[in-house]
Amino acid sequence: MVITYTDEKKFTKEQTQRLFLSVGWVSGQYPERLHKALMGSSTVFSAWDGERLVGLVRVLDDTEMVAYMHYVLVDPEYQGRGIAGHLVGMVKQRYHDYLYIEVMPEESKNATFYEKHGFHIMEDGVAMQICNPGERH
Repeated sequence: MVITYTDEKKFTKEQTQRLFLSVGWVSGQYPERLHKALMGSSTVFSAWDGERLVGLVRVLDDTEMVAYMHYVLVDPEYQGRGIAGHLVGMVKQRYHDYLYIEVMPEESKNATFYEKHGFHIMEDGVAMQICNPGERH
């Protein structure tokens, strides 16, 4: 198995949907929106086993100071092979001149993975979000 990596956004809706659903992420239930979001992202690095999309990281940046790493995921059949670490390394290389590369892990159990790659928990930081802001609660 040879995994290849690219920053070309050559993935299809079907490929991204399959990858996101393989890890149980809700985003995979919205293939049109997911594909559009990825295509509009500043950077997307992807990992491939032949024609199979097996990993992906997406970055949103302000072109100069801050890059937000989002969506670091690897197909469960390919986890444990260093693919996610390689993708994070690609992000660190691309954005090495920025002041900050930030990440907000969706699950706290994933913090150790990011710490292993040089990230630190922000002192007094707290993650916040609004889910479906257009809906009335």
